[in-house]
Amino acid sequence: MAFVLDASMTMTWCFEDERTPESDAVGSTLARADDQATVPAVWSFEVANAALRGLRRHRLVPAQVLSFLETLDRFPISHDNPLRPEAVTHLLKVARDHELSAYDAAYLELAERLGLPLATLDARLRAAAAQAGVPMFLPSGLRGNS
Repeated sequence: MAFVLDASMTMTWCFEDERTPESDAVGSTLARADDQATVPAVWSFEVANAALRGLRRHRLVPAQVLSFLETLDRFPISHDNPLRPEAVTHLLKVARDHELSAYDAAYLELAERLGLPLATLDARLRAAAAQAGVPMFLPSGLRGNS
């Protein structure tokens, strides 16, 4: 199953103390290439910024970041094309309607536009997705537990 992946879910695989059973299941499904993730353009910058913060705060060392990025490179993750003006207009509407940052709205807009579920650990983004009728991605390992 295809889904939209956000940075909050992604970064749990870099910071051991932020992992959850849900994020482990999403990571495992991508590692097995059972599912395909799609990310908006902002995802790469959010991942890089979070890794940089981890380095600056001495939560990570460069070798950990390199290993993490190499792992991400092996995952079946496709990057959405840059937004056209009409898509930016829609993104701004999504951000206003759900009181999200433009960054978070990019994930919700992409999930809405592609008709895909969303994988996020961000509570505000989850609430906005529920309000918009966008389902949460549930990895196959967790589907039987619902």
